Amino acid sequence: MIPNNISPADLNKISTDTLLQTLDIEFVELGADYLVAKMPVNEKTQQPMGLLHGGASVALAESIGSIGTYLMLNTEKQTAVGLEINANHVGSVHSGFVFGKGTIIHKGKTTHIWNIEIRDGKDKMISVCRLTMLILDRKK
Repeated sequence: MIPNNISPADLNKISTDTLLQTLDIEFVELGADYLVAKMPVNEKTQQPMGLLHGGASVALAESIGSIGTYLMLNTEKQTAVGLEINANHVGSVHSGFVFGKGTIIHKGKTTHIWNIEIRDGKDKMISVCRLTMLILDRKK
């Protein structure tokens, strides 16, 4: 599972100069089988009508599952890539923050599957996503 010697601050540090920093995604909590990150709903993440952009929600979801899988690998021998993601956008939000909680639901040798729920600050469901990560051996 996720090592207990990793902190949200460590994850935020490795996110520097990536899409996560561009969208102001910040990891705030992690456990043995889950990660939580928050993202602001602002001009960077809204669509033209002022609502949270569905693509920003998907970027948050994939970031959570990708980092979660990365933490579970022997990164000297393995790497991972996103294989498939789907999202159902069931609510909307205009401002504040959204919080994504990703929980691993399958940890296989070649795939990991994550369920990521995105909620607003009042715990209203905004999106639910399913991410499949492909585990690859690093070439020597």
